[in-house]
Amino acid sequence: MRLDPTTKLILVLGLGAGASSLAGRALDPLVGVVGAEFGTAAATVALLSTAFALPYALVQPVLGPIGDAVGKERVIRACLVVLALALAASAFAPDLATLAVLRVVAGGAAGGVFPLAIAILGDRVELERRQVALSRLLVAGLTGAVAGGAMAAAAEPLIGWRGVMWLCAAASLAGLLVLRGGAPRPERRLDLAEALRRYAAILRLKAARVLYLAVFVEGALVFGIFPFLAPLFVERGLAAGSGAAEAGLAVAFYAFGGFAFAALAPMLLRRMGQARMIVLGGATLAGGLLALGVMPAASVGIGACLVLGLGFYMIHSSIQTRVTEVAPHARGTAVALHAFSFFLGQSLGPVLMGGMRAVLGSAGALAAAAAGMLVLAIWLAPKGTKAPSPRP
Repeated sequence: MRLDPTTKLILVLGLGAGASSLAGRALDPLVGVVGAEFGTAAATVALLSTAFALPYALVQPVLGPIGDAVGKERVIRACLVVLALALAASAFAPDLATLAVLRVVAGGAAGGVFPLAIAILGDRVELERRQVALSRLLVAGLTGAVAGGAMAAAAEPLIGWRGVMWLCAAASLAGLLVLRGGAPRPERRLDLAEALRRYAAILRLKAARVLYLAVFVEGALVFGIFPFLAPLFVERGLAAGSGAAEAGLAVAFYAFGGFAFAALAPMLLRRMGQARMIVLGGATLAGGLLALGVMPAASVGIGACLVLGLGFYMIHSSIQTRVTEVAPHARGTAVALHAFSFFLGQSLGPVLMGGMRAVLGSAGALAAAAAGMLVLAIWLAPKGTKAPSPRP
């Protein structure tokens, strides 16, 4: 069967995007296992998620303009090389501090893959088809998240968490091989002053500021949960051992919720429109968080993560689509600021969730996150961009 150019582009970019998502989620179900090896509390090991997400955010202001200047595909390939090396080195980490440093390197490298893949689709797919195309690119990232959670939980008893790191490194190399080929001709010379002017121009746009604030809050309230899934199952007496198996399934089912959204996206957009879909997403996401907070059985918690994933991607894909139009002539830079905000929120998430758990308890913390996301969705829904902005 002959693939149309957009589908082929999504498949090629998706393999690299999936590899970077795999690297980001692989250690989440293994917090208890890594903590036991290094004699460290789960709350401390959970900060490995911050160690990955924070550099992912911080490299965006640099990699976005570089991608606009020298070619986005070239930057993606270079980042996959560094990601594979950092993941392979993680398998030899002698202590938690070394592992954290290598997660920092891996997070910075992963930051040059998925955001630039989004920008490439923004460059090459017209607006009317873009949200559906982006939802299919999300499937690739979600496949990485499914593999990151489920594969880690399934493989760890056989090969240990260090072997899981080797598998992640191999996935990054596979993504690199698919993206191999001659480097694209640079679009223009990298100019730092021009890059700074583009950032300033984008940040002057109210629509951009709204989207970046929304995605920051989204990242903090939703992604702070994942490193605490295994401890949550253990606290409730619903897990055998460290809770890695249950947490791995929960992460996988969260990603299956994203797959469900990708399948439903054309129908939802056609029948509801983007704004109403965002509100529905907020209500769905909040319901998943509340169910996770009161789960009487592991199966309920795992199912709640499916609902959580469905609601999250209703909101997140809408933000992504709007971001691709706030500055069409500097799309790599605009998407980089989006990723910066999102992963800055993700890096804060485990700290925020840990603090809320200490004060409110697990159920209270999840209820607070649910309320915050519902309010965010209602506020965000009517604030879509109405027309492409002028050239920054």
